[in-house]
Amino acid sequence: MTLPVHKIVIAPQRRRNLVPVPFAAAMQAECLDTTLPAATGPRSRLNILRLLGIGVHLARGLATAALVFPFVSPSARIEFAQRWARRMARALGARLCVEGVAPAPGALLVANHVSWLDILAIASCAPAIFVAKSEVRDWPAIGWLASRAQALFLKRSSGRSLLRVKSRIAALLLERRNVVIFPEGTTSDGSSVLPFRPGLLQAAVDSARPVQPVAIAYCSDEGNPCADAAFIDGMTLWQSLVAICGSGRITVRLALAAPLAPAGRTRKELAREARDTIIASITRGLK
Repeated sequence: MTLPVHKIVIAPQRRRNLVPVPFAAAMQAECLDTTLPAATGPRSRLNILRLLGIGVHLARGLATAALVFPFVSPSARIEFAQRWARRMARALGARLCVEGVAPAPGALLVANHVSWLDILAIASCAPAIFVAKSEVRDWPAIGWLASRAQALFLKRSSGRSLLRVKSRIAALLLERRNVVIFPEGTTSDGSSVLPFRPGLLQAAVDSARPVQPVAIAYCSDEGNPCADAAFIDGMTLWQSLVAICGSGRITVRLALAAPLAPAGRTRKELAREARDTIIASITRGLK
């Protein structure tokens, strides 16, 4: 199945579809074509061109983070990160298809996790700060760039780190800044959604800010489920990058569900409802 390609358009909120959260909006369009034109030469040539394009774009991002970020506001950094993520997705040959409800300012976005490409996909359509595992900080170039983009690093085995990051998320939500978490705590091949760890969702309860489920699925050009982007089984970042570049065109589907109001819900209930919503979205989208 070939998906239509449209520009992303944000339209006013439709009351019948949403939990009443201020400033929410409906995202009416489905797809954003970020892919490079199809190559006519051998696949190996296309792979090399993609890798070169990724290297050039990464270098530009590092230069901007080093030379420009110290002199601009946090909001300007987030806007740059959004543009950079969209261009990097283009360099990777990924097509983004987005549907659902545009995030309200100060929403905690809760997503299933398949690949590091998830971050580029979400950042392309929603300005946000991401929570990443502490190991990402040590990734060459990427870790430094993530730090400059205000990422929060969580040491998964540390209760103290969990409390620190949870408190920081709550503060950011109260400042009306969006934060993205992946509560599975690891990646999967996309065929299922692992149980959600509810700890960080306490930030939404503490700040009384909405939780917005985000379903992520990867498809081939024919619309079939695709595991080429999955970052699993001890893959290195380089191995994953080469696999994505050699896979042809990948479509990344994002479905942003209506926000869940935290009032009257515990963090465990929010985690369970968010996971159920994501599973339902993925099931509907891949039928």
